[in-house]
Amino acid sequence: ILYWLVPKMWRTNLYSKKLADFHFWIGTLGIIFYAIPMYWAGFTQSFMWKEFTEEGFLKYPNFLETVTALKNLYFLRGIGGTLYFTGVLVMVYNLMKTAKAGIFLANEAAEAPALIKFHEGENEYWHKWIEKRPVQMLVVSFVLVAIGGIVEMVPTFLIKSNIPTISSVKPYTPLELEGRDIYIREGCYVCHSQLVRPFRSETERYGDYSKAGEFVYDHPFQWGSKRTGPDLAREGTDKLRKPNAWHYTHMLDPRLTSPNSIMPPYPWLIENTLDISKTPDKIKAMRKLGVPYPDGYEHQAIEDLKKQAQEIADDLNKNNIKASPDKEIIALIAYLQRLGVDVSMDKKQASK
Repeated sequence: ILYWLVPKMWRTNLYSKKLADFHFWIGTLGIIFYAIPMYWAGFTQSFMWKEFTEEGFLKYPNFLETVTALKNLYFLRGIGGTLYFTGVLVMVYNLMKTAKAGIFLANEAAEAPALIKFHEGENEYWHKWIEKRPVQMLVVSFVLVAIGGIVEMVPTFLIKSNIPTISSVKPYTPLELEGRDIYIREGCYVCHSQLVRPFRSETERYGDYSKAGEFVYDHPFQWGSKRTGPDLAREGTDKLRKPNAWHYTHMLDPRLTSPNSIMPPYPWLIENTLDISKTPDKIKAMRKLGVPYPDGYEHQAIEDLKKQAQEIADDLNKNNIKASPDKEIIALIAYLQRLGVDVSMDKKQASK
């Protein structure tokens, strides 16, 4: 539409139809080179996730294998994006030259056609009396929408909870709560999900499938919508748990712990000092949202945070990693090590 609108506004012809044609074809190629590899990668990775050996084990238990297999497709998508963006630049150049050659029309005189008297027929439908009167239409629409809203919302107000509770699920500690905020701030949820689906391939890879009750204290929940990296919902369980030193090194440079990883490094987490000035306010905010922190716990939160942070820092120091307990990386490690722990404890108690 810009190729029509700009010449119209500047009262001139398009600078170059050849450039417009070039934009069309290079943009089309860009979309093709981007979309086809994206779909191909989706099917490829999905099949790899679900493939089992004849012995009944996952053929690709290491999630990273399913990512490195897509590197060439990522490269093709990069080419597609470059082609498409090149077309955009060509369009901008073409339109700028067009505008430069013309004179801008600030206001164009226009007339509306005369209104034709509407003749109401005798055989109109009954609802015409509503549709042609805005006030009546507004009132009737409001009543109908209100009825629908009441039917949907009132039942949720009349029951204490419509989510099955899990007794072992507890609120995050202050340090874990701060780590969760760092997880959100850094956009970890963009590449990592926290939702194990009820499929055999999922439970074999990660552990027990996710249940609604384990997210009752997540505000907001971190289910995610994409897995460029593995799901983290069970990261702290016995099946997937890694040492604190592994997480520290992984955030410093993912390639040190996972060769060929495409995850970017986060060295600033090791350098940045954790801001705990708002921790008490966060505890109070979570309590208002239904998280059962004891009354007055916000006064003790900082002390508990520092105690847990010191424990993690001491563990890192034992592994020859000089870490200060007041850094952001400590809080993120605490959060990652907590993921899935409560649910695994509930399963252990049930099996006894």
